[in-house]
Amino acid sequence: MSTTTTITVDGMTCGHCVNAVQTEVGKLEGVTDVAVDLSSGQVTVVAESTPDPAALQEAVEEAGYEVRR
Repeated sequence: MSTTTTITVDGMTCGHCVNAVQTEVGKLEGVTDVAVDLSSGQVTVVAESTPDPAALQEAVEEAGYEVRR
């Protein structure tokens, strides 16, 4: 059974930003899909189980952006 988690990411301004976040978050174990809405900053993550919030934050930071708190 999959779970869906939505976070908000600050700092994305273009398609390259979207690709960077999708790539890094997509590397997390169990993640099966990552959808990014550039205009709102919403990142929807579908995974086999709920992703660890710290791992999500680390992946977003690795891409060069910040998770909004």
